[in-house]
Amino acid sequence: MIGPLATVALISAIMFTTWALYVTLVEHPARLESGSGPARAQFQASYRRAAPWQASFALLACVTGVATAYLSGRWPWLVGAAAVGAVVPFTLIAVRPTNQALLGATPLQDTETRLLLERWGRLHTARTLLGAAGVLAFLLALGQP
Repeated sequence: MIGPLATVALISAIMFTTWALYVTLVEHPARLESGSGPARAQFQASYRRAAPWQASFALLACVTGVATAYLSGRWPWLVGAAAVGAVVPFTLIAVRPTNQALLGATPLQDTETRLLLERWGRLHTARTLLGAAGVLAFLLALGQP
């Protein structure tokens, strides 16, 4: 049986990853089909709503994963926490410049908007993969005696 911290870590990592996967596979490709101007407008509205949720789930999974690793002595909890937690600095360092360009009020040419959105999609896929790695590590930890 896993404790409450482990349960919160696993559920938070699953929530982060599921939402990120939906954006990667469904929302962002659909956004790109709508044309550069409408895609940017939809991105801005979606991002402002999703970012606090995604960051909260990633941070919660990280903190509770580290605590579970400490209390259980099981290293996969720490690996999972590091993977999901890595989403935050990755976003602040690698994704933020793209976010700022897309979220800003500065008019962009259609070509520039498209390139930024495509770049954002690739970067978001990396975040999705980090979340998935965290979930897998947490599931591995559950299988340890």
